[in-house]
Amino acid sequence: MNIVCLDMEGVLVPEIWIAFSEETGIPELRRTTRDEPDYGKLMRFRLDILKEHGLGLKEIQAVIAKIDPLPGAKAFLDKLRAETQVVILSDTFEQFAKPLMEKLGWPALFCNTLEVAPDGSIAGYQMRCEKSKLTTVKALQSIGYDTIAAGDSFNDLAMIQASKAGFLFKSTDAIKAAHPELPAFEEFGDQLSAIEGALD
Repeated sequence: MNIVCLDMEGVLVPEIWIAFSEETGIPELRRTTRDEPDYGKLMRFRLDILKEHGLGLKEIQAVIAKIDPLPGAKAFLDKLRAETQVVILSDTFEQFAKPLMEKLGWPALFCNTLEVAPDGSIAGYQMRCEKSKLTTVKALQSIGYDTIAAGDSFNDLAMIQASKAGFLFKSTDAIKAAHPELPAFEEFGDQLSAIEGALD
C-alpha cells in the first residue's frame, strides 16, 4: 500500500512568507526553509519581525486570501489522488492553510498551529510533533504504508530520504547540487510520471 507525502509551500502553492514580504515591503520575511534549515530559529526570527512592525494574523490572512495554487497544482493533485492516497505534510499553520486547502479541493493536511493573542498578534506556535515530516512518514510506514515523498526545502529532505521513493520538486540549485542522488523535477507532469512509476 502506497501513500504520497507532499510538501505544500513552494510545491503546490507559492511561499506564504515571500508573498507577505512582498506585500509588506519587509525583505527579511523572504527567508524560508529553503534558506534556513533550523525551523525553530526561522520562526523566532519571523515572530520578532512581526512584533517589531506591529503585524499579526489578520494581516497575514489578508495576503493569503489573494494567493492561488501554482498553475497546474490542483490538476496534478486531482490526478494523483485518483490513483493513490495523498497527504500534505507542511510546517505551515492551520490558520494559514485553510483557504489554500479549499482551492486545492480539500486534500488531507498535517500541519502546525499558531498561538494567537487576543489582540491578534502571534504569540508563538505549536509544532504537531518533533521532526514532524520525518516522524509522520515513519508513523505511516509503521502502519503498513510505503511512502513516496516530494518537497523542495531542507525540512523535506528527511522524509524524502526515508521513503521508498523520494523526489525534489521545484527545489533550489543549492539543494539539488548537495543531493545529486535525488531525482529533481520542475514540471507537474514530470513529477506525476515519476510518482506513478514508483507506485508500481
